[in-house]
Formats: sequence, structure tokens, C-alpha cells
Amino acid sequence: MKGTNKHLVMVICLLLALPALALAQDSKKMKDAIEQSDKAATVVKEIMDTPDKGIPKSVFDGAECVLVFPSVVKAGFIVGGKGGRGVASCRTTNGSWSAPAYFTIGGGSFGLQIGASATDLILLFMNKDGLNSLLSDKFELGGEASAAAGPVGREAQAGTDIKMGAKILSYSRSKGVFGGLALNGSVIKPEKDDMKAVYGSGYIAKAVLSDPNYKAPDTVRTLPKTLGNYSMRKPQ
Repeated sequence: MKGTNKHLVMVICLLLALPALALAQDSKKMKDAIEQSDKAATVVKEIMDTPDKGIPKSVFDGAECVLVFPSVVKAGFIVGGKGGRGVASCRTTNGSWSAPAYFTIGGGSFGLQIGASATDLILLFMNKDGLNSLLSDKFELGGEASAAAGPVGREAQAGTDIKMGAKILSYSRSKGVFGGLALNGSVIKPEKDDMKAVYGSGYIAKAVLSDPNYKAPDTVRTLPKTLGNYSMRKPQ
């Protein structure tokens, strides 16, 4: 009987501890989501503050959405895999940038420098076709959603018109080297755990990125605020 009571007490203690454990996990996920937004904002700021080597402002102004993957981790060289988490924000009808949505990237290969272990990746979605890819459940870069290497620096203006015909422009930064990047085979899809941590259950990336009135905690709005410092549009 005593053994039964002991087990009963243990079960009760476990049940009482579960809400606290769940709360701790949710808090950690929220902290991770905040850090991702902060890292993405830092990547944008550092690149846009070096106009001679960064994304031309005319290109940046033409982007409908920006998706930033800080520190995409790569395994292998030339042929290998990669993975990372990123944050996106899109332009809204009121001229501002939307609340952030969270994504993952995985699979595929691209030629990083030998010895490089992580790369910052920026994707600019330049038109409605590119935007529709981002707002889908998932999409693969290449084919219909091909990503062209974006032009870099002020001297790249001459080639900007050609690049502006692309649906998606891609850039990478590894070991201080920044430039356009051709990507194929990478699968991008919403990061459900980050979305749930920030917005709660049932919220999807498409709704967050499409609604100009969508609210998000101020702590995760670092990326849209930073994007607004470099490019804004008049309300439609």
C-alpha cells in the first residue's frame, strides 16, 4: 500500500510539473525567435551600410519581400547539404514592412569557400511570382522558383535591369566576402515551431506576411524595423 501511495505521489508531482516544463520550453522557443530576428536585422544592417560592396539600393527598393538566413550551416564542399533558420518580412499596402515570419532552408548544394562552415544568405523576392513562392507551403529554389545571383555594389547598376527581371535574387556572405549566389535544390518552408512560439497555434506565415495590420511582439520586429530604415514606400 505504501508503495502504491509513493507511486501516486510521484505521478501527481509529474503532472504538476508538466505545465512548468511546457512554459519553460515555450519561453526558450520565444527567446530563439527573438534572437533569429535580431541576427537577421544585423545581417541586413551590416550589408546595407557598405553600399560600395552591398546590395544596390535600386535593387533593394524593388524587392517585395526579404528573407534572411543568418548562418546557414553547410556540410561538405561543392556537393553536400545545408540547413538553417531565417526570418522574412514583406511590403504591405500601407507602405511599411510586415510582421516577421519564420522559415527553414534545407537540402541542395552550393559552392562555398573551402573551410567555410556557415554563410549568411539573403533572398529578395522581386515580383508577385516570387512572392507567391514564398507564401506557399514550401518551395524549391530552381525551375519555377529560380534564384539568380544578385548584382552587387554601385558599379553593378549597369546590370541591374537584367537582374530585375528575375523572380528571386540571392546573395551570400561568408568569411567577410559578399556577393550574388546561384542557388538550386534548396527547399524553403515555414518554421512552425518559431511561428507558434511568437504568434500561438494556428497562425501561418502567409497570413502574417500578407496582413498590414498583423500585430507581432515588439521584441521580434527588429527585422521589419531595420528594413524600414533602408527602404519604404508610399501607402497604396
